Amino acid sequence: MPSLIRFLVIVGVLAALAYAGMLALVAYVQPQPREMTQTIAPSKLNK
Repeated sequence: MPSLIRFLVIVGVLAALAYAGMLALVAYVQPQPREMTQTIAPSKLNK
C-alpha cells in the first residue's frame, strides 16, 4: 500500500507541475497577431 500512495503522490506532483506550466504560459506569453490569407479554389466557391 505505501508504494501505491507514493505513486499517487508522484503523479499528483507531476500533474501540478504541468498545470503550473500551462498557467505560466497563459500568464506570461503574449501571441503575436498577424494577418492570414488563404487561397480558395474557384470550384469550391460554386457549390
